[in-house]
Amino acid sequence: MWERAIIHLDLDAFYAAVEVLDNPTFKGKPVIVGGSRERGVVSAASYEARRFGIHSAQPMARAMSLCPQGIFLPVRMPRYSEVSKRVFEIFHRFTPLVEPLSIDEAFLDVTGSVTLFGSPDDIAKKIKQKVVEEIGLTVSAGVAPNKFVAKIASDMHKPDGLTVVREGEVKAFLSPLPIAKLWGVGKETQKALSLLGVRTIGDLSSISVDILEAKFGKHGTHLHLLSQGIDEREVETAREVKSIGKERTYSQDLVDMHGIKRQLLSLATKVSRRLRRQGFQGKTLTLKVKYMDFVQLTRSTTLPQAIDDEREIFRSCCSLLDKTEAGRRPIRLLGITLSQLRDREKETQLALFRTGKDAEESKKLNLAVDKIRDKYGEDAILPGTLLDKK
Repeated sequence: MWERAIIHLDLDAFYAAVEVLDNPTFKGKPVIVGGSRERGVVSAASYEARRFGIHSAQPMARAMSLCPQGIFLPVRMPRYSEVSKRVFEIFHRFTPLVEPLSIDEAFLDVTGSVTLFGSPDDIAKKIKQKVVEEIGLTVSAGVAPNKFVAKIASDMHKPDGLTVVREGEVKAFLSPLPIAKLWGVGKETQKALSLLGVRTIGDLSSISVDILEAKFGKHGTHLHLLSQGIDEREVETAREVKSIGKERTYSQDLVDMHGIKRQLLSLATKVSRRLRRQGFQGKTLTLKVKYMDFVQLTRSTTLPQAIDDEREIFRSCCSLLDKTEAGRRPIRLLGITLSQLRDREKETQLALFRTGKDAEESKKLNLAVDKIRDKYGEDAILPGTLLDKK
């Protein structure tokens, strides 16, 4: 009998699998989805491609050298989103308690669904079967008493896997696994734990919580609980949006300030649009800069009022830009993020040196611009600086 039953579902090599679904001639071949050869990185690789050592976040140039015969395709996010919605609709048939983690994975709490659909194992099998029959994709599943164990379990027998870990089996399941499987254990933590003789989760579980707390503080307590297979987090059906942003990697390095600011304005326009579309304003603005040599930095500021206006965002970004080496070091990536989000209907946008009338007119202008873009597309109306010069 399951006191609590959580399923973690993870679509296998999702982007690449959708490309094979849409073009069956790709089946059995190494399919790699990502950006351009010059600047891009791998977003997804089919299992055939992974045999060549290709993996996500790898530079596309490296992937192409490892597998010259591979099928290299650009990212088609609208199509992937469309397929994802259909898959998640299947998830919701079995429980209303669905927590999306990304476009291709989710937690499901099926504790209350066993009367209708059978055991948690059966529910996982039925979901997998429905996704294959109705969508044509495979999904790997992990069934366990909590989210942490279910997430690890789903990764055990990919692709198209199903791993079930019952209440009394949790410690035996976790014990032989490497500590890298624990959430929050990066390279530095692994090094520190290795000094304590810790190689596996079982090794970690045998160490006193007092020792871990002395070594790692609160993080040590967290590691102790996970090593015992303890995770009390609930499946959250409504995930709070904490930030909204946009970043872009450029095919050619940005070297002059005019070009850099032009790209910042383009990003500010897109971020402001996303904020208004989702009904938010942001109070903390973060500028992300990655130089040609891959050195990355961020600069942040917390504003007097929450904003969603592209001109306000752009001006604040220009101030942050002065705190970087832009114009002196070539830039390969720029990004803008707004956090500390507020409900825009409850906020009064009164920026410094502007009157209430100015703010109201700015709000009306933004609403008018949004309507035009809704009807005619994102590029239907742009700041003059962004128009291509013929």
